[in-house]
Amino acid sequence: MNYTINTLDQLKPILVGYRKSNGLSQKALAAKLGISQQTYQTLESNPQKVTIERLFNVLTLLGGRLSLSYIVNPSIKNQRDDW
Repeated sequence: MNYTINTLDQLKPILVGYRKSNGLSQKALAAKLGISQQTYQTLESNPQKVTIERLFNVLTLLGGRLSLSYIVNPSIKNQRDDW
């Protein structure tokens, strides 16, 4: 199943759903990540502040993937060359 994430606020329910569908508690997933349950709880409650590396590790453990799509935004199309 694919989920399109348009805002960072959408990460929390996806992470919770993936964790629960894998039958894992926050404590069990935290142990697999090598972090405390409290640290994982903070990550799950506020995923928009997590590093991409940690998010990738969580998704990998939960069987998720990170996929990026490029959509041309006409309002910034002419500014691309400034990168």
